[in-house]
Amino acid sequence: MEDFTYCTEDGIAGRILRFDIDTPAFVVSEDLLLKNLAVLEKVRRESGVKILLALKAFSMYKTFPLLNAVLDGVCASSPNEARLGREEFGGVVESFAAAYSAADMEKLLIYSDHIVFNSFQAKERFAPLVKSSGRDVEIGIRLNPELSTTACEMYDPCSKKSRLGVRERDFRPDKLGDVDGFHWHTLCEQNADDMKKTLDVAEKKWGAFFKDRKWLNLGGGHHITRADYDIGLLIDTVKYLRTTYGCDVYLEPGEAVALNAGYLVASVLDVIDADMKIAVLDASAACHMPDVLEMPYRPDVVGAAVSGVKQYSYRLAGKSCLAGDVIGEYSFDRPLEIGDRLLFTDMAIYTMVKTNTFNGLDLPSLCILRKGGEKLDIIRRFSYSDFKERL
Repeated sequence: MEDFTYCTEDGIAGRILRFDIDTPAFVVSEDLLLKNLAVLEKVRRESGVKILLALKAFSMYKTFPLLNAVLDGVCASSPNEARLGREEFGGVVESFAAAYSAADMEKLLIYSDHIVFNSFQAKERFAPLVKSSGRDVEIGIRLNPELSTTACEMYDPCSKKSRLGVRERDFRPDKLGDVDGFHWHTLCEQNADDMKKTLDVAEKKWGAFFKDRKWLNLGGGHHITRADYDIGLLIDTVKYLRTTYGCDVYLEPGEAVALNAGYLVASVLDVIDADMKIAVLDASAACHMPDVLEMPYRPDVVGAAVSGVKQYSYRLAGKSCLAGDVIGEYSFDRPLEIGDRLLFTDMAIYTMVKTNTFNGLDLPSLCILRKGGEKLDIIRRFSYSDFKERL
C-alpha cells in the first residue's frame, strides 16, 4: 500500500519512508540531533555552563560520538547508566538516586565523578566509602526548594510528600565539610522563567552556602531546544551564578538533547468498526510508548490532525490484549488501509528507554538516519531471545 504520510517541512519523514523498514521501528535523525546540539553549543559557549546528557531520557549510545563532541558528559540514575556513560560517552559522569544500596555504591564509585545524595543521612553513611575509593569522586547534596512549577504531580519533585531532595528544615550546615556541590531538579519540559523562579527561592534558603561549593547543578527539565525557550535568560542566569559564587554550573537536560529528533514508524494491521473506525497497529502504546498511558498524552502523527478535523477519523490502537492499549484519535485526508505506515513524532526521548515486552511483543528496531538523510542504518533488531532471557 502507499504510505500514508506527508513530508515534513525539512523532509525528514519523506526520507525515512524511502527506506524499506520492518515495523515497528524507532528512527533517530542525525540532522535533527545536530540541530539541537547547535542550540546547546551556543548556550555552552556564551554562558560557560557544562551540559550533561540525562541518560534516563535518551541512551541510544550509537549516537554518542555525535553528542559527546558538544556535551560535557552524562548524568546517571543507576550503576548500569553510570557504566554506559563511562564506557560509551566519556566526560563527567554524575550519579543520583533517591537511595543507594551498598552494592550500588560500590559499582557507582567505579564509574562516577560526582555522586549526589538525597539526604544527609545517606551522605554520612557512604562518604567514608567515597573517600576510600581511590578515585577523586565529588560529593553532592540534592536540595528540594519546595516550589512547585510543574503542572503534573507525577513529575513534580516538589509536590507534597515528595521523597526527592533535602528540605530547608532538614538542611545541615554542620555536615557540609565534605560536600562539593548542590543539586536541584524541579522542572519538567519547562522554560527558563521557572528555572529562575526556582533559583530565587534556592538562593534565599541556601545561597549563603553556595560560595564554598565547587559546583551547582540545576538539574534537568530545561526545554532549551524548544522554539520558544528563553535562551537569553538561561545564559544570563548561568553567568550570574558563575560570577557571584565562583563555581561551575551544570545542567542535565535529557529531552532537550533529542527533542523532536526521532520517530516511531508503525504499520496498520487491521481496520475494524467498533463505535468508530479503529486502526490496529503493530506499535503498542503499552509496550512501545508507555508514556502515552502514564502521563497521559497524545503523540502527533505526521500528516494527521485531531479527530474530526479531516474527513476520515480513526482511533489508533495497539495489538496487545490490554483493552486500554489506545494511542489516540486522529483524522486523515483519506481512509487508512492495511499496510499503511504511520510516523509518530518526538519518539527519541523517554519512549525508547521505557519499552517493554508485555504479551511477548517484539521491541521496535533501532535505526539511525545518517546526516543528509541518504543512509539509514539498522542498529538493532530484537527477537525471541530478548523476550525470553529477561524472564
